[in-house]
Amino acid sequence: MSEPWYAPVVGRDMAIDLGTANTLVYVRGRGVVLNEPSVVAMNVRTGALLAVGIEAKRMIGRTPGYIQAIRPLKDGVINDFDVCEKMIRHFVAKVHQRRFAKPRMVICVPSGVTGVEQRAVQDAAENAGARRPVDIIEEPMAAAIGAGLPVHEPAGNMIVDIGGGTTEVAVISLGGIVASESIRIAGDELDEAIIAYVKREYSLALGERTAEEIKIALGSAYPLEEELYAEIRGRDLISGLPKTVVVSTEEIRSAIEEPVAAIVDSVKVTLDKTPPELAADIMGRGIVLTGGGAMLHGLPERLHAETGMPIAVAENPLFSVAIGSGLCLENRKVLKGVLSSSGDG
Repeated sequence: MSEPWYAPVVGRDMAIDLGTANTLVYVRGRGVVLNEPSVVAMNVRTGALLAVGIEAKRMIGRTPGYIQAIRPLKDGVINDFDVCEKMIRHFVAKVHQRRFAKPRMVICVPSGVTGVEQRAVQDAAENAGARRPVDIIEEPMAAAIGAGLPVHEPAGNMIVDIGGGTTEVAVISLGGIVASESIRIAGDELDEAIIAYVKREYSLALGERTAEEIKIALGSAYPLEEELYAEIRGRDLISGLPKTVVVSTEEIRSAIEEPVAAIVDSVKVTLDKTPPELAADIMGRGIVLTGGGAMLHGLPERLHAETGMPIAVAENPLFSVAIGSGLCLENRKVLKGVLSSSGDG
């Protein structure tokens, strides 16, 4: 059967990694062309869209009352449908100047989503101008393909994708997920843990963006060779005035210990569910980490210490899911088995 969509306009079809923290867009033949925060700034009085992506993220915690910086995805699923649709429409328009283009789309979803949540993603994409049917790929599968793992071989490949809202752990063999675990604990929970710790220990109120910066600079999952110190600024909860305190990497490590331990446990649970033959493969091949959370200092060492498995971080952890879903566009016939679409197609 011929597939008429395959040839008409080169570089029209796209894959979208619709993440809680960032949205990435891959266009066929061009690679990843957009990487922006999943944030939308709205005027709540008029309902007007003020900014999307990087510009909107700059506004978080800095807007007057009538302007709201909204993150339309929470824990990997759509939290605000209308705003999410506007955001997808904006990103599609940014990538495609031609208004008449109705691109074929592949969209990533966490492996633990319900049918209703998956349908919401497909509807948002269709309403934003995607051609039907919208193909869906599970994030760990996309991450594994993007990280260059041989997913179609009859051998165990283990992927741990730590994003903003979800951590996806999966063992993949013969193009299918054999064992998996999806938990709604990831980068956002690390930020929240830092905010709670600084509030409790120093009576200091931090904003989301500051917490994220502290996580990137000082966050670690395993003792470092040299512990670091840094100043952090926030608002004193007692006096209400701005205040600066000095914190160490050791303190931040203890602050984020609970969510980090939950991520490590999800890896152990998945290994426990893995058939022995595949577990032996993983012992030889190792576990691959992708997603923004893979860049947390000391995480590979911590996972190695707790599981005994070799751990590797993907070459481009932030882009793995987008690249993997993009490769499904490029080699659609080869990778058709890993996609599921709405309706027949």
